[in-house]
Amino acid sequence: MPDSAATFRLTLAQLNPTVGAIGENADRLRAVYAEAKSAGADMLALPEMFIAGYQTQDLVMKPAFTTACMQAVEALAPLTADGPAIGVGAPYAYGDKLYNGYWVLAEGRVQVVVLKHNLPNETVFDEVRLFDSGDITGPYRIGPLRIGTPICEDAWHVEVPETLVESGAEILLVPNGSPYYRAKHDRRLGLMVGRVVETGLPMVYLNMVGGQDDQIFDGGSFVLNRHGKIAHQFKTFEEEVRHVDFIVKEEGWEASAGAITATPVDYEQDYHAMVLALRDYLRKSGFKKVLLGLSGGIDSAIVATIAADAIGPQNVRCVMLPSEYTSQGSLDDAKDCAQRLGCPYDFVPISAGRDAITDTLADLFAGRAADTTEENIQSRLRGLLLMAMSNKFGEMLLTTGNKSEMAVGYCTIYGDMNGGYNPIKDLYKTRVFEQCRWRNANHRPWMLAPAGEVIPVSIIDKPPSAELRPDQRDDDSLPPYEVLDAILEGLVDREESVAELVAAGFERDTVKRVEHLLYISEYKRFQSAPGARLTPRAFWLDRRYPIANRWRDTT
Repeated sequence: MPDSAATFRLTLAQLNPTVGAIGENADRLRAVYAEAKSAGADMLALPEMFIAGYQTQDLVMKPAFTTACMQAVEALAPLTADGPAIGVGAPYAYGDKLYNGYWVLAEGRVQVVVLKHNLPNETVFDEVRLFDSGDITGPYRIGPLRIGTPICEDAWHVEVPETLVESGAEILLVPNGSPYYRAKHDRRLGLMVGRVVETGLPMVYLNMVGGQDDQIFDGGSFVLNRHGKIAHQFKTFEEEVRHVDFIVKEEGWEASAGAITATPVDYEQDYHAMVLALRDYLRKSGFKKVLLGLSGGIDSAIVATIAADAIGPQNVRCVMLPSEYTSQGSLDDAKDCAQRLGCPYDFVPISAGRDAITDTLADLFAGRAADTTEENIQSRLRGLLLMAMSNKFGEMLLTTGNKSEMAVGYCTIYGDMNGGYNPIKDLYKTRVFEQCRWRNANHRPWMLAPAGEVIPVSIIDKPPSAELRPDQRDDDSLPPYEVLDAILEGLVDREESVAELVAAGFERDTVKRVEHLLYISEYKRFQSAPGARLTPRAFWLDRRYPIANRWRDTT
């Protein structure tokens, strides 16, 4: 055991890196390193793969990229000659092997590279095809302390932490790139408490924060002492740098108590995730402004609100594109919503363009009754006009389809599906209603739009409609959303059989119809814009079904 007077200050940097911005990420590290040094830290720790950004996907397989990452880390080592050590995640190539590594820099050199042993190969992770599994790396010493570092997935299994404690580790420092889904924090905390109880060691769980494509890293880092007692709890979805002091007690090292930030309720976490995902997608891809079609319906209203909260209402162009089927209520609601948010509002009727297209096709379509073709022309014309504005003004177009619509194909490809990002892609329709009510009742400092009832109650209360034909309602074409969403949660989120859903009380014909719509719409989802992942079964990497698929459940 170290001297009873020994102390150790660990600076934890819950930061938001950008994939591929190696120099920018290294500069962020340098800035926080100066802060750690001024605070008298013994070590600065950053999350998994911080220098590269996470997830890199196949980018990390490009040798030039990996070499650039390694060179950037090696260039940081001289900082530590007379200051605190650094722990930072970056790829590590050796011979013909490529590893997910955690680089420990101390005394002006690379002291050790810890190699990730357990490679996740599920949901959004494909690390088995990207990296080699490293041998379990023993603890390393920084000053008076022997630190064991299980990297992310390594802490979700028992063998790496157990090996580290057996080989002399005195605390566990776990760097993570752990993406959000609903209730993920509670699951992480429960598993890590289990590791602490098993090993008898304090644990630092340091997670990344920020949006990357569909994934959102929610931070929420924490420090646990023996017996699973929480000593520190970081904010969720926000960057935070914190100095954690470890001191020696009778049982060994222990973290001094610090701030414990309460974890928000699910609705706030989902909403913050959507705001952060959009803000970072725009920032990291070079866009500063967006536009969207504001129809007077609930989906476009919440997307406009998310966008206004993410980048400021002055940067969100709302466009009403009415036809003769657009109700006066929708016209009034769309304008009211834009005004409440403080967004620019444009009015662009589609009648002239629709007449021109109808005339162009008149001879070819002669003798055929009007059907969904004419409805989809309206949607695609709106998509064309919005894309034209996007090109002209340099504003990214947001698409506004919810998970229910994406699941059953109640959306028009090359029409209302046009856009570069979809903030509500993983929100079922019933959840959209609740999320709107939550936002109207709550405001947080990270929201850039006004507080209060920014989504008119009339939008929330009216029956949903695409307004592509007279008196159209969504439930003319689909089961009521309460029924539809419950069936979809079974088919998509839980992979339940038709028989299981029928046993749960749903009509077999309705379940089979929804199942059919789900499978025949795969081609639309394959071409859809990315969107914020809020559940473990989001459409994209979480659920990978064939496009051409003739199997149907006969149970």
